[in-house]
Amino acid sequence: MDTLLHKASGLINQEHDLIAELLAGRRSQNTRHAYERDLLDFFMVVAGEQPHPEIVKKFLDLSRYHAIALVLQYKSSLIDRGLKESTVNRRLAAIKALVNYARSLGLIDWSLADIKSEKVTPYRDTTGVSPDAFSLMLQVPDQETLKGLRDYAILRLLWDNVLRRAEISQTSVGDFDAAGRSLRIYGKGKGTQAQKITLSAKATEAIQQWLLMRGKTKAKEPLFIALDRANYGHRLTGTGIYKIVRLCAEKAGIEKLLSPHRIRHSGITAALEATGGDVRKVQKLSRHANINTLMIYDDNRANLQKEVTDILSLIV
Repeated sequence: MDTLLHKASGLINQEHDLIAELLAGRRSQNTRHAYERDLLDFFMVVAGEQPHPEIVKKFLDLSRYHAIALVLQYKSSLIDRGLKESTVNRRLAAIKALVNYARSLGLIDWSLADIKSEKVTPYRDTTGVSPDAFSLMLQVPDQETLKGLRDYAILRLLWDNVLRRAEISQTSVGDFDAAGRSLRIYGKGKGTQAQKITLSAKATEAIQQWLLMRGKTKAKEPLFIALDRANYGHRLTGTGIYKIVRLCAEKAGIEKLLSPHRIRHSGITAALEATGGDVRKVQKLSRHANINTLMIYDDNRANLQKEVTDILSLIV
């Protein structure tokens, strides 16, 4: 494959660090990191080198025919490696994004639109933990300590408002309105656009107690901070929230590998159960743009397939 790539004719200005420019234009840090890893894998496979301006130039200097052939060979190698469809599609998306960026700058006149993604069945696994199991997790943080108050408040937000860990991590003190029982969050795919959500009375009190023991704060400071000696006062990261969930789950005796997103699954499923499958109402809680996603949660919750199977078994 590298023979195709190294036949490039050298038409593109090498001063452009197109990958750096592409990554800088992505709002989501997770997307930037994913694209960076995926493009690294692509160029290591097709060229045997880490991506740098010259090797990117050689790829983009290929003809449309040779570029598509190269990427299709790369796609086949991903499938041969046994990677999941979603991973294959994400890596193709990173390459397409690079090509589209170069095209938007007028550096090339072709695209990879003809390369199709693999079919993926989304959100099949919506399992999490039961409300009773999560109640045990809530008992783990010691609310007589600063760390315990922080961890308890985070757990309440993960369950009561089914927030994503990034949404919790990105909030600042000024986003919290105790009197109005509300919190401004910056949701997935919303960029800098804030959305105000209503908090439960328990979550509101938990955040108040956390801020009270934490001491004087400014509006622009992170709502939740790291408390370890090395990072004290810095914004608590999504990884930090993940570790809190894992530790609380282990101490609560939950054997299932639990994550913040699993708690989100759990809360959504519990909400559907409590509302009798009212997907429209629960959509206001989960903030899913596509209601069909919630239908998958509801189908898994109700297990309609089992119901019909049992009916068929009684017919004959």
